[in-house]
Amino acid sequence: MSVALQKLNWCIVRLGSDYNWWVQEISDEIHWDIDCLSILDPKQVAYLLELTDDLKDYGFSPDVLDRAFFRFKIDKKIGENLVRLVRTEQSLVDCEEPLFALPDVIDEEKGPYVDFVEHITKLRAKLLNDSIDFNQNISAEEIADELAEKYRLEYFEGTSLHVYRELTDILEYVPEGFELDRDDSSTKSDDEYADIETDDVDTKEEIEADETMQWEEGE
Repeated sequence: MSVALQKLNWCIVRLGSDYNWWVQEISDEIHWDIDCLSILDPKQVAYLLELTDDLKDYGFSPDVLDRAFFRFKIDKKIGENLVRLVRTEQSLVDCEEPLFALPDVIDEEKGPYVDFVEHITKLRAKLLNDSIDFNQNISAEEIADELAEKYRLEYFEGTSLHVYRELTDILEYVPEGFELDRDDSSTKSDDEYADIETDDVDTKEEIEADETMQWEEGE
């Protein structure tokens, strides 16, 4: 194991006003820049796994998700909308415990997370071409370029891109003017994720959660 991975033992995350979690402090300050460093919460992980189910017929394996993220479990709440997480080797796919997922962006130009993004973009293009009668097939490069241009404009407006937004934009992408029919069971509502328990972290008194971040107890 590299020295960088050995030093990545814990992180402190905060729930932002956008209802997403952002890294506030991390054990390895040398290899990580925490400025606008985002992390997936357990419900976001669950929804992304649901979206990637659509890509399994096109060659997607859930194992690539584990390779692209460092996994963390909840240690304790340490302040208002602040949670301490500790590193775990458990799988995002098979683990019943709620896990957070930090994208492996130590190298922003290459690496497991970059490979993962490129992989799902190519598979999304294949799915769209197989499902919609285009005059000309859409390419992964076209998807990536369109989203990158949108993010560039938002960046100049001072908007930080969260990893959840980046991935759902790809996995739900449909060209303007087209529609993609989906089975009702392929997209779950928040209530269907209510069994993901996070009792150790009760943030609902401080900030009201939305569809990307909810800590409510199961019915």
